[in-house]
Amino acid sequence: MSTPALYFPDTLADAADILDAYDGTAKVVAGGTALTLLLQQRLVAPQALVSLRDVPGLRDVTYADGVMRFGALVSHSDVARHPEVHRRLPLLAESFAVVGNAQVRAAATVGGVLAEADYASDPPAALLALDAEAIVHGPEGDRRIGMRDLVIGFYQTALSPSEILRETVVPVPPAAAGSAYLKYTARSREDRPCVGAAALVRLAGDGTCAELRLAVGAATDVPVRLPEVERSAIGRGLDESVLAELGDAYADGIEPLVDVRGSAWYRREMVRVWARRAIGLARERCAGEQSAMGNGSAQ
Repeated sequence: MSTPALYFPDTLADAADILDAYDGTAKVVAGGTALTLLLQQRLVAPQALVSLRDVPGLRDVTYADGVMRFGALVSHSDVARHPEVHRRLPLLAESFAVVGNAQVRAAATVGGVLAEADYASDPPAALLALDAEAIVHGPEGDRRIGMRDLVIGFYQTALSPSEILRETVVPVPPAAAGSAYLKYTARSREDRPCVGAAALVRLAGDGTCAELRLAVGAATDVPVRLPEVERSAIGRGLDESVLAELGDAYADGIEPLVDVRGSAWYRREMVRVWARRAIGLARERCAGEQSAMGNGSAQ
């Protein structure tokens, strides 16, 4: 196997031009955690590697006008520990904090985890629940891709071979919302999820559900939200019977995959359990947020 050519462009435009010239036979290097393994196992054999190391601005985390932006080279640990992420997007901080181990989180990047489209990863479900968008750059400029449309299949994205994921844009939910990310690992020595559930809940003044978002990851080849099931919760109290109904609806509404972490039947049953638990925990946190805001306004 020949050694691939290595490039260190200092602009995204140059990086996109190099990718375009190689016509699908080059790979982008962000954190390199997944790509290194693929190269070592000879599962990929690119003719060129294009590092984003020298492109400025890709390690920035910014907030403005109700939106947080994460450059492609922002590490998982930076997301998990960033005070503004904890304050404004706790669901995102929670999901990035449970990826792999400290060494993996220090190297793996936001852009890398999305561009790789690994189904057994934690952040994509949380980003889907938060209605995030990816900004990608190619020879023709920038374009936006919603999380629903970014991952299109097993390790497949909507990016063309010449496009680079530049940044991830995440709208900040209302302060009164509660959220939770829960993961289930089927194998005790592994940290990759068999099922991940990311939930966001807003409660109305009477305690009924004003908004529900639930994204399930790792159980299927792409993260899944079921809008009709989410809408069915609105106006209802999220008691245990309703939580069980929602968990059942998600379990019955997906097509689980089969791998070493579990059969389709097993994954369906785990979705039934962990979807219910994630919504319940998000509901409790929302009630706590509302109580804290009420106490604060009364002082």
